[in-house]
Amino acid sequence: MLTESYFVSVSGPPLANNTSIPKDAGVYEHTLHPTHATSAILKKSSVPTAGLALSDTHVFAAQQDKSTVHVYARPKGNQEAVVNFPERIRSIALSGDVLFLGTQEGRVIVWEVCTGRQVTTPPCHVQAVNCIAVTPYHLLTGSDDSNVHVWSLARLLELDPTIEHEPQETLSNHRAAITAIVVSQSVNRDTNICISASKDRSCVIWNYQLGTPLRTVLFPSAPISLALDPCARAFYASTEDRSLYAIEMFGDNALFGPQSGGEGSAAMQAPAAFGAAPQEAGPATCLGLSYDGTILLSGHPQGQVRRWDLSSRTDSTELASLNTNISNINFVSPLSSPKPTRPTAIVKPFLGSRSYNFTSQIASDIVNETRFSNMMTSSGLPQDMLEQAIIAFQEPAANAAGDAELQKENEELWEIINEQRALQKKTLERYVAATTTKA
Repeated sequence: MLTESYFVSVSGPPLANNTSIPKDAGVYEHTLHPTHATSAILKKSSVPTAGLALSDTHVFAAQQDKSTVHVYARPKGNQEAVVNFPERIRSIALSGDVLFLGTQEGRVIVWEVCTGRQVTTPPCHVQAVNCIAVTPYHLLTGSDDSNVHVWSLARLLELDPTIEHEPQETLSNHRAAITAIVVSQSVNRDTNICISASKDRSCVIWNYQLGTPLRTVLFPSAPISLALDPCARAFYASTEDRSLYAIEMFGDNALFGPQSGGEGSAAMQAPAAFGAAPQEAGPATCLGLSYDGTILLSGHPQGQVRRWDLSSRTDSTELASLNTNISNINFVSPLSSPKPTRPTAIVKPFLGSRSYNFTSQIASDIVNETRFSNMMTSSGLPQDMLEQAIIAFQEPAANAAGDAELQKENEELWEIINEQRALQKKTLERYVAATTTKA
């Protein structure tokens, strides 16, 4: 059976004396399926909202009102490193082996965790970076200054130290602090959308590559956390009045695109809330969505983790009570993609340009005879490589794609020619037979 798990982080002091809650617990790993249970507990962390990031091997936890990040090794469940930065960290996000950190001063720090290389941007936000979202090609940062910046990852990771780091786009339709950002993983320029939530009681759907607002959704209370459907069909928002909303973006009443029937960036009122958190739990400060998009988890200031069944939209059930404020809920992908290498240790960041080493563990076994081992043990170029190169030079150069297309066209033409010849032959035989009969 497929196992699905999620991580929960907490912040702040305990709400009451409870001996059943482990002391100094900061990050919990829970199994959601097949049965709900606590898998691991990571201690000595107080994690702010948007301050938790996961990889296949490590957990990164920013610390509340501090300039440090705690790094935990997932297989062992122990704290591997405490990393200090020059500014207080407000939010973090991970893409591959690169950790992005938003600071209190409005900067973005880029830390390559497998080599230690660090890049710091100027303070492009005039206030703290509250939330970060990342795609394979872009980084989005939301701030108290009401702006969302879109950054090119290729530019941020440029090895040239003289490169000036500036946002590619600035999304500036909001009038108050940004509270949350979610982004789709689409690679199509026309469907690259993100949703930003703000204290101005609105969410804006953007085409972030073009910097274009597509639709504004108005709420009766300020949205404080967001979750995006895995297929970007809908997004879910929690508000300060304890309500939870499901906003369908496509279907009969599409919010944007040719099927919407409305003007771009037009404002609309949010539909009725599908649920509300109990009074004693408080508003949902963070949301987490399962990878099949059927279960929504919400974390609350009174320490509750609640489960919402999106298929039936029934009342929520309490999964756990952790006796302190829940700050993050991050799901672990049940279908992790295989990687040929895996970093053996986290390298602490350093400033400046210097040579650095990358130490990694090869995931697959090396058998006795491989192409790589033959190249390593051969004196000069291996004999089989030389023979293949000579044969390649002797063969005429050709465009493989063009040749395949021409060959297909030739085959189709020959089929037509052969059909015509067969028809001509048959007609001639009938003509000869008819002529012979008359004679």
